Amino acid sequence: MDKRLIAERFARARDTYSQEARVQQQVAEKMMRLLPDVRFRHIVEFGCGTGSYSRILLHQLQPETLLLNDLCPEMKECLTDLLLQDAVQFMPGDAEVLEFPEKTDLITSCSTLQWFNNPKRFFARCHSFLTDNGYLAFSTFGAENMREIRTLTGHGLDYLPVEKLNELLSPYFETVYAEEEIVPLPFATPLQVLQHLKQTGVTGTEKKIWTRGRLQAFCNGYIGQFSQDGNVSLTYHPIYIIARKKNK
Repeated sequence: MDKRLIAERFARARDTYSQEARVQQQVAEKMMRLLPDVRFRHIVEFGCGTGSYSRILLHQLQPETLLLNDLCPEMKECLTDLLLQDAVQFMPGDAEVLEFPEKTDLITSCSTLQWFNNPKRFFARCHSFLTDNGYLAFSTFGAENMREIRTLTGHGLDYLPVEKLNELLSPYFETVYAEEEIVPLPFATPLQVLQHLKQTGVTGTEKKIWTRGRLQAFCNGYIGQFSQDGNVSLTYHPIYIIARKKNK
């Protein structure tokens, strides 16, 4: 993963992300409903982005401390309302290497883990930061995510299936809930799909230039393969996992 390029793309999209990331917002709301009915006093959210999930966490759980992390320092501009609260702090940087506070009750995230280089090592580090019986709760995406883009461009992330995620978690956590779903998002044209991707920043590893010829071929292919009832769709494949720390 080119973390520098990923951060740059998401930083550019920070003003449009909240409005455009409709599926990610639905995922955040569902993630909140899936969290166990436990008192979480100290919470860390990695990959907080513009704060959609953060605001839900703060409102619903009312923790004593909420540490928000994101790869992009610029995301702090989107969190000003949250940072007015004494309980909330922002820590920019790569969550894979940052030191989170020990004795955290919940480490959580929505739609971020797919950008990580070494999820297993990250899970091990989370284990060391959590209290006994603390929770790691996150959503990520599976192999069908944006399959249309991969089919047409040959480009996409290497998404981990839920079985592999559980395997990587198992030395450190007991998975108490796991679910996946397919969410098709409709658009009028392939160009709107590309605009959607740009405005959410999820083109974070794409380096090819969109020439006029490439754009035309993409649109023709999209309509030819993924058109239905006059619209085209973009597939999202959310995975939800709630895991409880194994105590040694």
